[in-house]
Amino acid sequence: MDLQELKILGLSNGEIKVYSAILHIGSSSINNIHEKTGMERRAIYDILNKLIEKGLVTYTVEQGKRTYQCSPPNKLKEEIKHKKEELDKFEKIVPEIENIYKSAKPKISFEIFKGKEGIKAVFEDMLNYKDNYFIGGRWYVAKEMPAYWAHYDKRRIEAGVKWHNLVLHDAPETPSKKLVSVKELPKDFSGSPTIIWIYGNKVVHVTWGPEFIAFMMENKDIAENYKNYFKYLWDNTAKAK
Repeated sequence: MDLQELKILGLSNGEIKVYSAILHIGSSSINNIHEKTGMERRAIYDILNKLIEKGLVTYTVEQGKRTYQCSPPNKLKEEIKHKKEELDKFEKIVPEIENIYKSAKPKISFEIFKGKEGIKAVFEDMLNYKDNYFIGGRWYVAKEMPAYWAHYDKRRIEAGVKWHNLVLHDAPETPSKKLVSVKELPKDFSGSPTIIWIYGNKVVHVTWGPEFIAFMMENKDIAENYKNYFKYLWDNTAKAK
């Protein structure tokens, strides 16, 4: 039993080590603690003074020598109760912190994700939103990361996330049918392997080239404009696939 949980009460590793030694030995001299922990005596003295100040260790003096004992466990219960009260007070001000955070957050935020792991990070984020929109897709993720896609699509369906996909004219057969709606863009939209993803207040421009790169913008107005663009293409330009 290493008692690392005592870190919650603010004890250092050294304090936990000395406290644990005294707890297991019982009434302990400096020599006992030194043998049990292997720590330097000067360090043990310093730690004992701190534990005594915290009320976790007491001592008695016999023939001019101190022996140390752990205070009754009730002292730990008191410390835990005090810590809970502090956490309760802190929890009450979290909403205020959130309001300050939101007011200070930039109106438009930008992030760049690179490589397969970066692309996966964006896909994982999309699972938090019930509707995902895609413009210019060719099911690149199923082709480039087939093992990840199989596992991901299962989780997407379980989460009830819908995909609305405007694919290129030469896109392969849709690899997933559940919660997926697809229309085909005209041949004029063909070009480099780039695609736009839209979900929540986020717009992501993705390049499926030699290096996978995703550039994300987060802004409500921008995302709404892109959703309107998607709707226009869906209603007026694309055709059923």
